[in-house]
Amino acid sequence: MQLGMVGLGKMGGNIVRRLMRAGHECVVYDVDSAATEKLVAEGAIGAASLAELVERLTGPRAVWMMLPHGEVTESVFHTMLNMLGKDDVLIDGGNSNFQEAIRRGKLAKSHGVSFLDVGTSGGVRGLDRGYCMMIGGPEEAYQRLEPIFITLSPGEGEAAKPSENGYLYCGESGAGHYVKMIHNGIEYGMMQAFAEGFDLMRNAEKTGGDGYSYDFDLPEIAEVWRRGSVVTSWLLDLTAEALQENPSLSDFSSQVSDSGEGRWTVNAAVDQAVPAPVLTAALFARFQSRQQDSFAGRILSAMRYKFGGHSS
Repeated sequence: MQLGMVGLGKMGGNIVRRLMRAGHECVVYDVDSAATEKLVAEGAIGAASLAELVERLTGPRAVWMMLPHGEVTESVFHTMLNMLGKDDVLIDGGNSNFQEAIRRGKLAKSHGVSFLDVGTSGGVRGLDRGYCMMIGGPEEAYQRLEPIFITLSPGEGEAAKPSENGYLYCGESGAGHYVKMIHNGIEYGMMQAFAEGFDLMRNAEKTGGDGYSYDFDLPEIAEVWRRGSVVTSWLLDLTAEALQENPSLSDFSSQVSDSGEGRWTVNAAVDQAVPAPVLTAALFARFQSRQQDSFAGRILSAMRYKFGGHSS
């Protein structure tokens, strides 16, 4: 299939590479022309503007935006609506608020364009591992672009059901980003649990009330937990990798940013009157990390860097 990609950063560029590996044709654009030129050298078709990207696509077109949420995505969304037409599909694969996806879905429909909100997880390693995708919007548009989702997913069509491959049509507009929002809220909680646990073990060398004092080898503990433990996970794999490289994690700041989804998850819990104490506490812990230094904060920073390339 043919796909246009707007935004060639850490994830957008690798999504294009994974698609091209499987024989899909990609037309690409980024405000940084060097990013465009790099992918052209690897086999993509470059565009010097959004208008040129649309011109180089064959109808019915499919354009994927992989951009930071907020003003950038909003601006490109409106620009693309004015260039695309009937039967074209516009995808937002970034971490946008699900309520924005609902609004954009309605507006796109009024222009005759199908809008898909695709919550995408996989980080900087998705090129080789594949991406988990949670998809919302018109079902017929999802079905038409399913070959794209199959290629990007970890299973590559080997399983009987889409969910077993690593992608899922979740429902109408906003559903994909809603599920991704909850996914990231849970991620906050899991990361915080690992961070606090390793911080406790690191401080066990301080004599406790009963006179105990342990000098734990944290890299080795992370390794043993990766094998047969009920807490085995990719987040643990990344933690183990970071600790093996630098047990003190001195290269990482203990100040941990939040990219929006955790806040939106807590807001949804309040709106729905659904208790979410763990997810809420994990978000507040990130706020607290900006006020005090801790090993737990460095664990969180290391995990964020390992899966998403986040510098803070």
